[in-house]
Amino acid sequence: MSISSSAERAAEVLSRPFTVGGLTVRNRIAMAPMTRMFSPGGVPNADVVAYYARRAAAGVGLIITEGTYVDHPSAGLSGSVPRFYGEDALAGWAEVVEQVHRAGGRIAPQIWHVGVSREEGAPPYPEAPVLSPSGVGLNGQPVGQAMTQGDLDAVIAAFADAAAAAERIGFDGVELHGAHGYLIDQFLWGATNRRTDAYGGDPASRVRFAAELVAACRKAVSAEFPIIFRTSQWKQDHYDVRMAETPQELEALLTPLAEAGVDVFHSSTRRYWTPEFEGSDLNFAGWTKKLTGRPTITVGSVGLNQDFLPTFVPGTGSGPAQVADIENLLDRLERDEFDLVAVGRALLADPEWAEKVLTGRADTLVPYSVEQLGTLR
Repeated sequence: MSISSSAERAAEVLSRPFTVGGLTVRNRIAMAPMTRMFSPGGVPNADVVAYYARRAAAGVGLIITEGTYVDHPSAGLSGSVPRFYGEDALAGWAEVVEQVHRAGGRIAPQIWHVGVSREEGAPPYPEAPVLSPSGVGLNGQPVGQAMTQGDLDAVIAAFADAAAAAERIGFDGVELHGAHGYLIDQFLWGATNRRTDAYGGDPASRVRFAAELVAACRKAVSAEFPIIFRTSQWKQDHYDVRMAETPQELEALLTPLAEAGVDVFHSSTRRYWTPEFEGSDLNFAGWTKKLTGRPTITVGSVGLNQDFLPTFVPGTGSGPAQVADIENLLDRLERDEFDLVAVGRALLADPEWAEKVLTGRADTLVPYSVEQLGTLR
């Protein structure tokens, strides 16, 4: 395929609008959520506003913000990660929304509780306990406290309040962070959920907390306000583990979430082209769409030739990730394996990634290097 025909194909496939609920995005390109730690005191400032607006102005259809803490003292692990509560933080987010909309983009916050990934004494509330489903860390060792029913209720209420705030200040949807070994995912994964009550055991029980949380968020927002739910097999620092070994196990976890009110699943992988289960070329987003009937977002090294581990996680690897073609991605998108494509590091490296790909200028894309994490450009 010639360069010109490849560019035309990319523009044709990616430029199609997408609608879910009351949200219509102008194309199939999303910005993946990436923690940046540039919000002093948890408040998004003018640099954060410009960071997101710059990418909206350059053609990104849907921006999903970096993870932002719900209003629960054990939710966070840094004073520089943005909050999603308090007048100061919400005012900062409202300015982000206004500027993204002015640039023609749509935006959803990712709301988040880190659970057992928090260290004792970490800000923004050093005195808060480390909470998790069973008082067990991702490595299987005892740490922190198992959550009581009161803890569960408080966290669910905090997520619902954040979802309501997102709609109130003008966001176009909300994403619940149920991936990467953080709190919601800790309930979904049997290795960290060893509870013997109604919230632990088989998949139907392990998903109960997440489903109740989704239902509370659904009740807190209007029917047309989309709820996105992010999932992953891999966990923080445990990149080869799986919460579901078979499609049947995955279906048992995802179906209650869809029934509770999830409109879109954001299926996180390290490499979008990797088949999820034997006997099928479908990736994680493809299987999720097949099993739930819900639209999905794929993500994982889009536009780059290396996954994030050697290039995003300090101390794990080598040099920069070079620009890679997206022909395989377009093939999958054309056959409706998934609906949207989330771009992460490639959009950190080049804020104009979407515009360049959509206008046939992919030959001018900027490669990604870890040094780019040091600035909010």
